[in-house]
Amino acid sequence: MEGTELQPGAAVTASGRVSVAQMYEPPAPSGPFTTAQLARLDEALTLASRDTGLEFSIYLGELGDDSRAGAESLHDTLGPRGDEVVLIAVSPGERVVEVVTGSEAMQRLPDRGAKLAVMSMVASFKEGDLIGGLISGLRMMSDQAGRDPHAD
Repeated sequence: MEGTELQPGAAVTASGRVSVAQMYEPPAPSGPFTTAQLARLDEALTLASRDTGLEFSIYLGELGDDSRAGAESLHDTLGPRGDEVVLIAVSPGERVVEVVTGSEAMQRLPDRGAKLAVMSMVASFKEGDLIGGLISGLRMMSDQAGRDPHAD
């Protein structure tokens, strides 16, 4: 082994074996968003939930033949905490947006406000701006719901 030049990241162990370090490259995200876009979306979800006291959630994927029933079924999986949840379900392949509100959330986010937010989201989606549409819709719904009445 003496006189042999080792590649960068390689070392000869005490037993004489050559150990080589290799660079680990995590797999790239396979979803529709970059890491930066996901961070923006997470921040928008956090702010909307913190400001209103409601929990906002986004589902992106297939909703089935009856998109409303599919979205309501997703909302039902939230159990008792679903009363304060606003679920925004988007199926780009089916070109459908559904908003499902729990009983408490429904009192604070009127249907009209949700519809206006959906119209804004759809306009952005048509321009190919999925992340911008979601963030804009979240902000509009948060504004409609208003501040958390239980906040100090």
